[in-house]
Amino acid sequence: MTTTLAGGRAARRQTMRRIRPRRSPAVPLLLAVGAGAAAVLWLWWTSTPSIADTTGKIIAAGRITGLLAGYLMALVVLQMARVPALERRVGSDRVARWHAMSGRYTVSLVIAHVFLIMWGYARQAGKTLADIVSQTITSINTLPDMGKAAVGTGLLFVIALLSVGPVRRRLPYDGWYHVHLLTYAAVFLTFWHQITTGNEFAVTPSAKTFWYGLYGAVTALVLWYRILTPIRLNLRHRMRVQAVIEETPGVVSVLISGHRLHRMGAEAGQFFRWRFLAPGMRFSSHPYSLSAAPRPDMLRITVKAIGDHSSRLREMEPGTRVWAEGPYGALTAQRRSRGKVLLVAGGVGITPMRALFETLPGASGDITLLYRANSTQDLALWGELAKIADERGARLMYAVNSPDGERPDISAESLRRKIPDVDRHDVFMCGPPGFAQQVYAALRDAGVPARRIHHESFEM
Repeated sequence: MTTTLAGGRAARRQTMRRIRPRRSPAVPLLLAVGAGAAAVLWLWWTSTPSIADTTGKIIAAGRITGLLAGYLMALVVLQMARVPALERRVGSDRVARWHAMSGRYTVSLVIAHVFLIMWGYARQAGKTLADIVSQTITSINTLPDMGKAAVGTGLLFVIALLSVGPVRRRLPYDGWYHVHLLTYAAVFLTFWHQITTGNEFAVTPSAKTFWYGLYGAVTALVLWYRILTPIRLNLRHRMRVQAVIEETPGVVSVLISGHRLHRMGAEAGQFFRWRFLAPGMRFSSHPYSLSAAPRPDMLRITVKAIGDHSSRLREMEPGTRVWAEGPYGALTAQRRSRGKVLLVAGGVGITPMRALFETLPGASGDITLLYRANSTQDLALWGELAKIADERGARLMYAVNSPDGERPDISAESLRRKIPDVDRHDVFMCGPPGFAQQVYAALRDAGVPARRIHHESFEM
């Protein structure tokens, strides 16, 4: 059984009103981050006296690495705050990669800071490098707020260890997600020793005001967008599961009803983080894309059973309460810059592509969808896609394995053969990482500029 949620012309008119192609603010934001780092370096430079001996140089190096680590910690938390300007304009995938990269740099700087500072303190006390452990214990026991900093640093190391690729892939998503939230506690615990023991804040009182302002602003954004905004959204829209329908073997659609859902500001191509308040699922929050244009009284997600959470969706009863956070993601019509559009979907990546296939405005022949699956039985929502293509005069193509298991050819040559003017298209793409990399390379070889290939990937 399949279900159809089609907004048709009304959905396309709504999308047309929202199409205002804008440049990503990523470059200005990165420049602002660089300016902040430069300000931290200037603070260190102006508060550091002339240094002649080796011990002083080691301690000074420990202080600059500590300041930069503290600055990056604030950015790491900011990137977790779900700020709409970042999530919808820059893109959730890019923000996630920034977060992962910032986290790695932060941990590296923290390691350098602890090692250099403790080594310098040991030398001041007439000890050697071999005494660095005993010096660390002495500092924790005697310096203000160092005990809290030690606990926070330990938490950072645990989070970093569990975020390493091979370890991360072995952990259940929910376990890793909840451990990752300990970042907030780690940052809180390590903050105070920066103020009480940081030489720069003692020498320059205005620096302390700036540091409090930086961390206070980030804390306010986290409270507003991670806690207060979701509470307001869910109290206002009161969402519940209306039905769970099997689309193909292993793939289900969940229909979600609520009040004034059109005022959530969701667009085709975006996703929410969904928490279903059913037994065994209350403490799990997972991202799923909308698989149909949002309607005032209905949202739909389509999910493939590939884990414990997604497998349980088919068992949910109508009336189950739903808690959502979002909408997130920048894979929307606002990225479009050309009249012609190619949508490329791999597997369950069809969900945001199906919503865009329905809503992207275009004349007959302007919109093309290429759907990659292992077999024709795996082409979820195919009936809906065929109906949309017929009504709109859009092109619908699929690529599946041959009966003997041979994969279809998706190369620059095959793309140019099927779509001769592919280099004059905008391309929206969603699918598994390996598939996305293959198609991206083929598109670039076919002459499509990188700026016109729009995709989101959450592999870190």
